Amino acid sequence: MAVIGAGWAGCAAAATLCRQGHHVTLIEASRHLGGRARAVDIQEKKIDNGQHILLGAYSACLELMRFVKIDLRSALLRLPLQMVYPKQTGIEFCTAKLPAPLHLFSALLTSKGLSRADKMALARFSTTARWIDWKLNHNCTVSELLQRYEQTENLCCHIWNPLCIAALNTPPERASAQVFLNVLRDSLGAKRAASDMLIPRFDLSRLLPEACANLVRECGGEVVLGVSIQSITAHSSNQCSLVPLHVEQTDGQAQIADQRFDGVIIATGAEQAKRLFSSALSADQIGSDTQATSVKSILDTTFQYEAITTCYLQYAASCRLDRPFYALADNPNQHAWAQFIFDRGQLDTHQAGLMAVVISASAAAIAQPSSELIKAVCDQLAQQLQSEELKRPIWSQVITEKRATFACSPNLLRPTNRTEITNIMLAGDYTASDYPATLESAVRSGILAAQAFK
Repeated sequence: MAVIGAGWAGCAAAATLCRQGHHVTLIEASRHLGGRARAVDIQEKKIDNGQHILLGAYSACLELMRFVKIDLRSALLRLPLQMVYPKQTGIEFCTAKLPAPLHLFSALLTSKGLSRADKMALARFSTTARWIDWKLNHNCTVSELLQRYEQTENLCCHIWNPLCIAALNTPPERASAQVFLNVLRDSLGAKRAASDMLIPRFDLSRLLPEACANLVRECGGEVVLGVSIQSITAHSSNQCSLVPLHVEQTDGQAQIADQRFDGVIIATGAEQAKRLFSSALSADQIGSDTQATSVKSILDTTFQYEAITTCYLQYAASCRLDRPFYALADNPNQHAWAQFIFDRGQLDTHQAGLMAVVISASAAAIAQPSSELIKAVCDQLAQQLQSEELKRPIWSQVITEKRATFACSPNLLRPTNRTEITNIMLAGDYTASDYPATLESAVRSGILAAQAFK
């Protein structure tokens, strides 16, 4: 079996195939594992190309981490669901360690900065969402949903909109209300632990991709890095061969070109997947699976994309926040771009004084030069956290994934993992799922694609 792409979807697919007893060749065009969620080396530190939060509801991610022997207690900092702003803003909403739904009612009672009208509106929304079983008869935008259920301006500004942008990486006026409800259903609407926020202590490459790659090798498979696949040839024998892009001849390219595979999982981004899939078209391989995504559907699929930017700011090792992370009040009109700040020193003692500042749906922010963006972010931190020290980092680094996620708009059509070519499957966070483009969605897609070969 061949898996093209060693992001989280590809690594999950490869590990699942190994679990099923297949011989696996995992192929990655870059020299690094992890795709859009990986470690990078900057200023002699190993940091992530973007700060991530997982949820306790991410069952596929957590189960796979256990399977590849990741110690979850040491790998992840588990915190109760919270939206806590610096004291100047005054908003503090934090769930308690109580059984669901008591943890939410407790958070309402003990919250700060929310008026009685805010609390009543939030309780009404939560109750109504449960009553309709988290399902909409007709999808709409998140903004329309919040307006329909008369959520207050304060709640929208400091709770719902930031949660929507963090979860879907799409502004609420363009984001799918149904997908947002799906995320709330599996977190706020499930058992208490499902709503917990899990912040990686390890770098993202170490958190899952490297462990999956090691499993492939331990099971006798191969991990081939730095090799791009140009096309797939589907043979009448229900096997496939791969044609590497011959920029320069390598052992890995020759090894792949000489093999035939019983099945291929395309675990690249959507645009690369369309190119590879179109190269494999052969009438002999078209199956009759009514659940499969049609050739035309895959080739016609078009996504809009949203960027995510993380600004890394290094201060003196003594610089420390009062808690591992804060929500921040963003206001793009005043160039207050950031939505969250993470104190990396509280996650990894080797990163003392390092702050990760997250700007989701960051297209407007990155339209300006990096130096101006850093200054605006530092000014926002200094003002909201009331610390002049935060204006003057020792060094800074802006990392932007311009196609971090697809724009999760209402009624977006996403292809299934099964395709009309019976021995080629798709995996990636863009494939059909209840979830937006998250690590959990990527891992689930990889597992489903692999299970199709049982």
